[in-house]
Amino acid sequence: MSIELVHATRGNLVESIYRGDIAVVNAEGDILYKAGAPEEKVTFIRSSAKPIQALPVIASGAVDHFGITEDEYAIFCASHSGELIHTETVRSILEKAGLDESYLQCGSHPPIYREAADKLVKQGITPSEVHNNCSGKHSGMLTLAKYEGWDLDTYTELDHPVQQAMLEAMAECAGIEKSDIEIGIDGCGVPVHGLSVYHMAKAWANLSTPIYLDKDYAVAAKRISKAMYKNPKKIAGSKRFCTALIESGQGKWINKSGAQGVYCFGLLDQNIGIALKMEDGNSKAASSAMVEVLNQLGILNEKHKKDLSKFHNPKITNHKKEEIGELKPVFTLKKIL
Repeated sequence: MSIELVHATRGNLVESIYRGDIAVVNAEGDILYKAGAPEEKVTFIRSSAKPIQALPVIASGAVDHFGITEDEYAIFCASHSGELIHTETVRSILEKAGLDESYLQCGSHPPIYREAADKLVKQGITPSEVHNNCSGKHSGMLTLAKYEGWDLDTYTELDHPVQQAMLEAMAECAGIEKSDIEIGIDGCGVPVHGLSVYHMAKAWANLSTPIYLDKDYAVAAKRISKAMYKNPKKIAGSKRFCTALIESGQGKWINKSGAQGVYCFGLLDQNIGIALKMEDGNSKAASSAMVEVLNQLGILNEKHKKDLSKFHNPKITNHKKEEIGELKPVFTLKKIL
């Protein structure tokens, strides 16, 4: 069962407890370390799936055919903040594919980045699909559909070839059958994949060290990883943990958050994938726990620790901006191998 991973303190008391499960796995499927019961915890991988969902887009040859550049296709993997750097990239991808944002079926919401959202309000602009944090992923789906000559109006449906290709990619990376993956609907309207936290970690081990993947997927995985660590601001945005963690790694790793307290990480070419899920879905607690995992594994040096300290032990403040508590990881990873 899930265990206590992070405490929220206020004064001398523990005010809230965040439980969850963690798996550190290699591409062979061996559990190296764990906390809780990641083999038993089945949940949706949410946006931590995006780099894996990008595999068939890159492997198909679509990005090369349309001249979509590395700094552009990085956004296929993003849960972006809706800043200008993000919306311009999505629009450029669509234009190169001979499309426009009217083809996006991700729904709309204000930009995650407050300054970008406020700017739209001042300009009297209503947020559109391009501002949705998943519009990059959807631009990738449309790119693949356009390249293959598949229907563009139904690309979000489970039986569409785009979604089947992405389901197959997830199954291959996780080392399971497509039929073993639970299907739900994500916030942006496309199928979302349900699997154990253990299989999420295995999928990320294969993504970041693709020694067992099909050759085309292996090449695509290398390209996706490079695009992510070369363009960290495209993956999330200003003041976001995903961007800060990738920046700190300087090409040593890739990582991606998922909604409802999911987080995945891959140590490039080191055969280590990590996944965690906070039971209550708290994203700040997930970030805190992930930094602690990396610290316990000895992956972080002193500079990394300094770079990530505000996410490791974020301070809790009141409305007067006074520090009155913090989030604090409380777990110890159990070594398995």
